[in-house]
Amino acid sequence: MSPTPLRHLVIVLGDQLDVTASAFDDFDARTDAIWMAEVDQESTHVWSSKSRIAVFLSAMRHFAQAQRELGRRVLYTEIDAADNTHSLAGELQRALEHHAAQGLVMTAPGDWRVLHDLKAVAQSRGLPLEIRDDRHFITTVRDFKAHAAGG
Repeated sequence: MSPTPLRHLVIVLGDQLDVTASAFDDFDARTDAIWMAEVDQESTHVWSSKSRIAVFLSAMRHFAQAQRELGRRVLYTEIDAADNTHSLAGELQRALEHHAAQGLVMTAPGDWRVLHDLKAVAQSRGLPLEIRDDRHFITTVRDFKAHAAGG
């Protein structure tokens, strides 16, 4: 099976379930797709109760379904999928083996570990990764870094 060509694969993390997020600013349902994955790594990196994990995964599934209802293509891996690699990097790598994207787009994640892992996948595939500001905060990391450099 030949890869399905996409303009952008829009990465949506489980704590970024917002249709007004910057990653969606120029979303085109004809040429873009949303990528989401439930992975053990994110449920176990920091201890979480089973009920919190269940609510988190439920919110992800509901968000993905809402996006499908808007006519958006969603590439989604559930936690119990037989071929789940159980890491965001592994799942993104697997998705890119089946879907040719010209680039990746995401809202800046709040976790440097996640950012590092996803950047590594993009680099290994030779794909640009556009990281857009998270508008849920009063300032950007870049602006704060510039401010903090002065004193």
